[in-house]
Amino acid sequence: MFCVSKKTVIAHKRLTDGNYIEKGEELRSIIIIGGGASGMAAAIAAARNGADTVIIEHKDRVGKKILSTGNGKCNYTNKEQGLRYYRGENPAFVLPVFEQFGFKETISFFKELGIYPKERNGYFYPASEQAAAVLDVLRMELRRLGVFIYTDCTLKSIKKNKNKFTVLTDQKTFTADACIFACGGMAFPKSGSDGSAYPYIEQFGHTFTDMVPALVQMKAKQSFFKSIAGIRSDISIRLYIDRQFVCEDRGEVQLTEYGISGIPSFQVSRYAAIALKHRQKVQAVLDFMPALSDMDLQQELYTRFTSLHGKTAEEALIGLFPKKLIPLFLKENQISLHDPSDQIPAKQIKNLSDYLKNVTIDITDTKGFDAAQCTAGGIRTKEIYADTLKSRIVSGLYFAGEVIDIDGMCGGYNLQWAWSSGYVAGTHAACDKQ
Repeated sequence: MFCVSKKTVIAHKRLTDGNYIEKGEELRSIIIIGGGASGMAAAIAAARNGADTVIIEHKDRVGKKILSTGNGKCNYTNKEQGLRYYRGENPAFVLPVFEQFGFKETISFFKELGIYPKERNGYFYPASEQAAAVLDVLRMELRRLGVFIYTDCTLKSIKKNKNKFTVLTDQKTFTADACIFACGGMAFPKSGSDGSAYPYIEQFGHTFTDMVPALVQMKAKQSFFKSIAGIRSDISIRLYIDRQFVCEDRGEVQLTEYGISGIPSFQVSRYAAIALKHRQKVQAVLDFMPALSDMDLQQELYTRFTSLHGKTAEEALIGLFPKKLIPLFLKENQISLHDPSDQIPAKQIKNLSDYLKNVTIDITDTKGFDAAQCTAGGIRTKEIYADTLKSRIVSGLYFAGEVIDIDGMCGGYNLQWAWSSGYVAGTHAACDKQ
């Protein structure tokens, strides 16, 4: 049985502030459920603050999801920070956490571990541009600090008796002074985020908001997507729920046979997923020429159609849009591909212009948790102290990462939340007196 709360320090142990634990000083014991980004950050913080620390992970290795972040390059944080980049019932919940361990602390933390930062438009990557490097340095630090890691370890039960947590797994039984749930959300379950630990959280009296896929592709009802699949273009997406505007984003959108993908689609998808779960009507309005105002686009089209004598309607649009899109645009506006461009009525040109700025599609679903980069929803933040990430219901119980009702936009924000919440939870679990 793992029980170190009465164990004394035999040798001096270095702390992050340069102090030392003296001989005979009592160690606190921390058990962390989940070995993802937040779980490893929590373990490092707890161990650096003198706690005897264990991670239990039900997959065959820790940090598997990190390897897929940033297309394998690991966009581990972003210079631009603020509430607008985080979502949940109460996004301001992140502020006390980031005051303790924010962007600057994250850069210093990883630089200390060996990750030299490479910045690209505010996005930070390791200089090697290898996500494996981020995982490697975290594992090396865990090893240096003497953190015990149990993989392929399935949680069977967890109870609290007086001031101790007893955690039963299929490998052994652990006892600890504090427990940190860093078990992730439900996105990308192959990496280990499958919600299997949630019943153990609920048994302590905690509740969850609606949990849906976020940063995920969206499916559309319209059949024309099969004819334009593979196109990537600068498009603005405006999302409407029950015909009410909700949010928008712009950037490179990928048109697929099922609907839309790409960062702008990801950024608005959480709102679509929540609405769909509640059976609300979800529509996305695509602007295929966001760089031009309505009037400027209308004038551009009028000039092209009326002054380019000898060209067909299709030929008049070449150079303005990807060629694969042109037949769709003309067909949707009852214009023949081969009609002479200078014979198209001005009213049809205006209708085409209006259409290109407002292509409305019906969103029917997302690609689900298997394709999602993160989860929207989680433990209600009103049940957690924002400054320590300790449970308001059970003393000694802490939470970190995606399991909490906080999700970030694309661009390193979810990993920033993982590092920050993990480090803060680990520090307070090790240092706070219960």
